[in-house]
Amino acid sequence: MAAQTETGPASRAGDGIYHAGSRAVQDRVGVREAADHVGRSVGRGIRPVAAAFLELQPLLVAGAADPATGAVWAAPLTGAPGFVRATGPHTMSVTGGVPADDPLARALAAPGTYTGTIALDPRTRRRMRLNGVLTPTRAGFSIEADQVFSNCPKYLQRRESFTYVDRTPGPARVSGELTAGQRDLVTRADTFFLATAHVRGADASHRGGNPGFVRVTSPRELLWRDYPGNSMFLSLGNLAADPRAGLLFLDWTAGTTLQLTGEARAEFGADGERRVRFTLARAVWRDGALPLAWAPPEYSPANPLLP
Repeated sequence: MAAQTETGPASRAGDGIYHAGSRAVQDRVGVREAADHVGRSVGRGIRPVAAAFLELQPLLVAGAADPATGAVWAAPLTGAPGFVRATGPHTMSVTGGVPADDPLARALAAPGTYTGTIALDPRTRRRMRLNGVLTPTRAGFSIEADQVFSNCPKYLQRRESFTYVDRTPGPARVSGELTAGQRDLVTRADTFFLATAHVRGADASHRGGNPGFVRVTSPRELLWRDYPGNSMFLSLGNLAADPRAGLLFLDWTAGTTLQLTGEARAEFGADGERRVRFTLARAVWRDGALPLAWAPPEYSPANPLLP
């Protein structure tokens, strides 16, 4: 998916996109020039082709920090296509929200919350990120965009279709450690979403790989390899400046969700390989949370083979 944004002087310079955390990671890996090139595609505008993409999506993932606790969470929002739409050249509006006991509910109700979002379409292996400042509305919320950009389909699994399922969401089950069922969901996952934050914003991104690419090393710790991407290092850059992180795992068939909050840190190996170690503070599990059932995945040919 080609970038569908307006660019400006800040985008061309790169310094309007990247803060010191991202720059530190780019310099450590030696990709500052590549990051500046990719950064030219980042802007504030939502072009017509991007607006059309948003209106086709039944799923949006949002990430932000809870204004009361500071914990960073990621949460899924669903609706009939059109529930997410561009309502202005720099504004995305969302109808609906999350349950009142969702850990992201306070953030989505607080004016001025820095919020990161990602719209991901498994049918076409396309994804688009929009980050900005949230304003609650009578119907849900809107976000005034600071950053709008698309990503390549790398590590994104194709799921050809989905159906709507009439499910009654279960209660939120909160724990400080991963249960056996939660560990199983994580180790079976081919996709998860990562929310990060910094003093000037928030971001929600996608991570994908073959099942097993995320390892559960203890009931309170996860580990995954950071596969090569677009060289921007927005997520790892945020973590370099602020280790708070929120993870979201979905059961794409049963609609179960697992939301995790804690801290994550990148580890750089001598061989150039990067890993991210996540330490759990709190987990929230909800059966039947999503009214969507997706077709089985076709794994991305870019996924590295696992040992």
